[in-house]
Amino acid sequence: MANRQDGLAEALDNEQRTVQRLYARLDAARERAQAALRQVYAVGGALGGSRQAMVEREVAASEQARRLAQLNAVERGLCFGRIDDSGGASTYVGRIGLRDQDHESVLIDWRAPAARLFYVATATDPGGLVRRRHLHLKDRAVVGIDDEVFDLEGMSDGDRRTLVGEAALLAALRRGRTGRMADVVATIQIEQDRVIRSGLQGALVVQGGPGTGKTVAALHRAAYLLYTHRDTLERRGVLVVGPNPMFLRYIGQVLPALGETQVVMATVGELFPGVRAVAADPPVAAVVKGDLRMAEVVAAAVADRQRVPAGDLEVELDGLRLRVPHGVCARLRERARSVRLPHNMARKLYVTELLKELARAEARALEESLHLEELAVDDPELAEPLDLEGDLDEVDIALAAERLWGEEPVRRAVSELWPELTPQELVAGLLSSPETLWAVCPPGLDWTPLVRPRESPWTVGDVPLLDEAAELLGRDDSADRVAARRAGEEWAEQELYAREVLETTGLLEGGVFERADVLAERQADDGGGLTTAERAAADRAWAYGHVIVDEAQELSPMAWRTVIRRVPARSLTVVGDLAQTGSAAGARSWGEVLDPYLEGRWREERLLVNYRTPVEIMLVAADVLAAVAPWQEPPESVRDGGDEPRAVRLPVAELPGLVAAELAELGEGRLGIITPDALHAGVAALFPGAKDLDAPVVVLTVNQAKGLEFDGVVVVEPAGILEQSPMGGHDLYVAVTRATRRLTVAHEDDLPAMLSRLKSTM
Repeated sequence: MANRQDGLAEALDNEQRTVQRLYARLDAARERAQAALRQVYAVGGALGGSRQAMVEREVAASEQARRLAQLNAVERGLCFGRIDDSGGASTYVGRIGLRDQDHESVLIDWRAPAARLFYVATATDPGGLVRRRHLHLKDRAVVGIDDEVFDLEGMSDGDRRTLVGEAALLAALRRGRTGRMADVVATIQIEQDRVIRSGLQGALVVQGGPGTGKTVAALHRAAYLLYTHRDTLERRGVLVVGPNPMFLRYIGQVLPALGETQVVMATVGELFPGVRAVAADPPVAAVVKGDLRMAEVVAAAVADRQRVPAGDLEVELDGLRLRVPHGVCARLRERARSVRLPHNMARKLYVTELLKELARAEARALEESLHLEELAVDDPELAEPLDLEGDLDEVDIALAAERLWGEEPVRRAVSELWPELTPQELVAGLLSSPETLWAVCPPGLDWTPLVRPRESPWTVGDVPLLDEAAELLGRDDSADRVAARRAGEEWAEQELYAREVLETTGLLEGGVFERADVLAERQADDGGGLTTAERAAADRAWAYGHVIVDEAQELSPMAWRTVIRRVPARSLTVVGDLAQTGSAAGARSWGEVLDPYLEGRWREERLLVNYRTPVEIMLVAADVLAAVAPWQEPPESVRDGGDEPRAVRLPVAELPGLVAAELAELGEGRLGIITPDALHAGVAALFPGAKDLDAPVVVLTVNQAKGLEFDGVVVVEPAGILEQSPMGGHDLYVAVTRATRRLTVAHEDDLPAMLSRLKSTM
């Protein structure tokens, strides 16, 4: 024992000296970035407010500020690993790459090719390594070491003397939850590494059961792709779509801790700027709204607002009756539709042509009025018909049309036939009108569950309809196109000037910006200094470089249509588990939802090892899965020896006592209480403050708990979870697989048969 303790002390001391040197390099890099940033502003101020000074200052300041933010983000756990090869060389692996004064590498970025052996070396295929060492840091102190030996004979006597520790993964799993997902950069497993380092092109489906680490692997994949394909993705950004706001808060710290910030995180309910939908539709309505035929319904609703009058169009104006024949109105509508522009853009053509017809109608009405007045004076010389319409040339007609557009009766009459619409106006009007739904829905699509009051709050299922409407409606972008033409005239000058700036500042040769057009775009942008992520989140039409969809099995076909629209390159990471599909509109197979867009051009990685859920809990979960989806195989747990799951029969009002006892048993960690939707408010009222993931106890519905994990879980009234939706069995499977240590089922009604493994106590 003494020899082991001496070896540990020696190893800790040696690694502490190395870690201190690495942090010294981090501090030096940080100081250089801060000094460079100060110098940029000092030089910029000295140069005054000239155009060149401002451009140079912005370019250099932006780069140094980004570098400084990255250096600050990796402070915690800077170095976490070391690999020793058979040649006696040691390589340290960390969150970022660092070099010494001689520009020699002293710390390898975990995403670099040289670091991959740290993750993929095994006893059967060590790749030339003799040892892998995990370092555990608290602040800047080395507090623990875990060694994995591949070739004991290949190690020196000194190295053998300092071998210590247990498997790093199991050590991490035993630690209590913090209420936020942590990165696993130090404990990535081989199957997760395959996911992380998979190529950018195409769609990768990551199918994995509970506890397989699919979410955290996908987030590390985002960091890896941003590192490996910086030029491609930094300008376009990465979108992460999660199942609910609670989940996004849970994972929100992972990517910043890995030094990446150009990532937008949103739920489906947040993909339409200006709308933040959190409410869910009832299952029957969710199925209808999620049906791809709703795209046809929205298109038909748009067409329904492009109308012709029942008879002739008549407008009363200053005592004159302006009349445009019905046939002419119909012809103008078909002509506007034939250009196949979005509704609001085609409206400009329709309005322009209809105003011309009204101008001619005004001339005819004025002719008729004057002719009648002349007949009234009984003067034969003035009795000849006038031809005011024939006297009008195109300029006259255009001027008359412009004048008529300023008249309220004309604007009202035209807008009734072809109104300018917002997506919100169209969808709210559609869902609140049984008559319109009946008229536009195709046969076989039951529209009755969709009807609701016009002022109803938006639901998550409404957002794909709003997005579809936005595509079909568009907006009159005439002013934008004029501005774009002017900008285009200046673009060549901007790019030439940008190149001159890069050359004079030395940034072009230094690799800070490889293309002058990148800088030119930055200078031309009027985003007010917004980051790529901020601009992308505010722009519905933004084209992302890559999209990650987590809990992807929950998305309806219409939601998939919305997501795919945001990634024209079709570069996606699709993460989910078909056995956990809880939405009635969700996926039954990956091909079903992806083939309409990718036509089979997607690949699948399966994660089969459950690192989170102990065997004892997973046996209960396997019974549930066998009852609701017998064709699905649960993942294999790598941990056993946990507390036996149990069931307790008691009224909901007595839950606080049970929860107190569970917290005492846990000691360290957090407890999740998962309830049926109908009981959530009542149970939450028993636990004030239990709404925050950082609290010791949090009360959640199954949907809110998706993707989360807790040290202990209390599932309340499983029968209620089963009965609340057609996918209730899948919801129960989710509920019982959230725990890493303890599972307790609290029930007043009888336990469902699929939980018969649990022995209930009073």
